[in-house]
Amino acid sequence: MNSSFIPVILAGGKGERFWPLSRRDRPKQFLSLDGSSRSLLQSTADRLLTLAGGWDHLWVITSSQIAQGVREQLPDLPNQNLLVELEGRDTAAAVTWASLEIKKRYGAEAVIGFFPADHWIADQDVFAHTLSAATELATSTAAIVTLGIKPTFPSTGYGYIEQGQKMGSFNELPAYHVNRFTEKPNRETAETFLSTGRFSWNSGMFVFRASVILEELHTHAPEIIEPLEQQGPDIYPLLPKQSIDYALMEKTTLAYVLPVEFGWDDLGDWNAIERLLKQENNKNVELATHVGLDTQGAIVYASNPDDVVVTIGLDDVVIVRDRNVTLVVKKERTQEIKQILKILENDPRFTDLL
Repeated sequence: MNSSFIPVILAGGKGERFWPLSRRDRPKQFLSLDGSSRSLLQSTADRLLTLAGGWDHLWVITSSQIAQGVREQLPDLPNQNLLVELEGRDTAAAVTWASLEIKKRYGAEAVIGFFPADHWIADQDVFAHTLSAATELATSTAAIVTLGIKPTFPSTGYGYIEQGQKMGSFNELPAYHVNRFTEKPNRETAETFLSTGRFSWNSGMFVFRASVILEELHTHAPEIIEPLEQQGPDIYPLLPKQSIDYALMEKTTLAYVLPVEFGWDDLGDWNAIERLLKQENNKNVELATHVGLDTQGAIVYASNPDDVVVTIGLDDVVIVRDRNVTLVVKKERTQEIKQILKILENDPRFTDLL
């Protein structure tokens, strides 16, 4: 793979469900959550750098609030390859703006890949092999290629992609036309999806030629691409706030899926830490000095190694100690952290906790 493949890291998210470790000045993509010394953003750049052919062809799009943090995390990234949004408008605007800028620099036939900054991937070699297949497909066909993760359990936290007719193999991987994208299902529906063998998790990773994506955006999302073409990124705050799935992927007839397996997690909330780090012989996942009595199924994290967390008689909880905040939540309710943040945001006593 060479410089005709241009990877773009989507690094504008907040990662609110990892609060209190993830905050406005330190969003999730700046954190190291897998026990390594590299942040999620740095790890994403690491795995894409060779595929891009070096820093000159790796791009990042992020929000103005954390742009300086991105520069500090990725000091070798050329400044012209960092796109800074005046205001976050979700992934449709980000994909559109970045694709327009890349077309200007590399031409309409440049192959672009979009990758969230906060994903964990286990097998880098298989990931690179997969990207070669996606690039081959995008180069040979008017295709918007999405990477579908083969499900390992009936998740209710991911969107799904139903594969339709097989349209060939690329780099020894089968590719299918997309029948439909679906929202996060309930448990029963997720189990049905898995039983058919036709569904993949929607990873949010896409590969396509600049000419293909821009033409499809003109067809299905003119309200986003036309203002950006006519007025540039200053129009950003007035653009519709839409995901690329909603604005384009659910409407286009050019969507193709590669069902892949390289060990993947989108690290959506604190429970992901257990999926990554749980060991069979340990009752708990401990990223802290933890002294427990009759405690099991707990995830315990402390950012200060001098802090000691003591528990008695707890089951299936997440305990996070960071700076001046301690969070204690049942694992089944970690999705509700965002509701707590809304309460804190509306109370002036707690604005420094956000």
